[in-house]
Amino acid sequence: MAPIGLAIIGAGYWGRNLVRTALATQALRLRWVCDLDPERARAVLGPCTTVGSTSSYEAVLTDPGVSALAIATPAATHFELVRFALEAGKHVLVEKPLTSSAAEGEKLAALALRSGLVLMCDHTYCYTPAVQHIRQLIRGGEIGDLQFVDSVRINLGLVQPDVDVLWDLAPHDLSILDFVLPEEISPVAVAVHASDPIDAERACVAYLTVWLSNGALAHAHVNWLSPTKIRTTVFGGSRRTIVWDDTNPAARLAIHDRGIDRLKPGSLSADERHQALISYRTGHTLVPALPEREALMSVMAEFGAAIAERRRPLTDGEAGLRVLKILEAASRSAESGGVRISLAEVAA
Repeated sequence: MAPIGLAIIGAGYWGRNLVRTALATQALRLRWVCDLDPERARAVLGPCTTVGSTSSYEAVLTDPGVSALAIATPAATHFELVRFALEAGKHVLVEKPLTSSAAEGEKLAALALRSGLVLMCDHTYCYTPAVQHIRQLIRGGEIGDLQFVDSVRINLGLVQPDVDVLWDLAPHDLSILDFVLPEEISPVAVAVHASDPIDAERACVAYLTVWLSNGALAHAHVNWLSPTKIRTTVFGGSRRTIVWDDTNPAARLAIHDRGIDRLKPGSLSADERHQALISYRTGHTLVPALPEREALMSVMAEFGAAIAERRRPLTDGEAGLRVLKILEAASRSAESGGVRISLAEVAA
């Protein structure tokens, strides 16, 4: 099959990464880089002379050689850019979050479905070897019943001009949660406590709790103000617990056969019932060998494969919409002082 003609919209930080990985992906042929600043678009391409640069989105949409777009622009622009692309018959890969609201995300997911086009969210962490291995372990029942998820994503980050820390960092944790959860388990409610200790006029620190349909809790701490960088998530199961430390390339995953087993009262004699109904289990810790592979290269490969095979990508528009609904509920909760918000209340 001939390579798929691709245009990249946005030549900022992430756009530059998209250009680099698109040029290295055999299934894709980069034809355009489009940015409101034509000089920046040309600078991203450097000595590459076979790819055009433009500030005209219309020129990209009307090029019959372009079958797909990768959009890396501010979230507030996503809805219109993605809608125009889908209406022009182009497949779309869009940076997280999908749009700025669940209602807009619903419209885009429906439009892609009606058009028979690929709409893919760049939930990059879902394409890391570590997260894909976590998905296999959880969905394959290796850790038993999921009991809790605890995530910390903090560093001295850039205070964004258009979004708060929830909309900037939490999409990573929420997209990972959506990706690894078994199909029979889903988020049902959200609560958030957030603060702005530096008067940035937007939340810079947030603690997000997600109630899951099986009774488990998922928790995420996101923070722009920490002088230390921590990216750790714990997935606790009834049989094993997974610890993912993304800052430790030597041992990103550790699978612990340690935990608490609850004894059923019926298994005890009458004389034993006064004793504790729990026992502590101590076993081995396994550190699996994982390949070192750039996640964005896998994103590009999945985008090309989904188009060629006429199928939904792993992180499709519906996945992006599910994340949006949680983010929207999270914002409502934060604005209301941390009250629990049911996801059923999020109109889309």
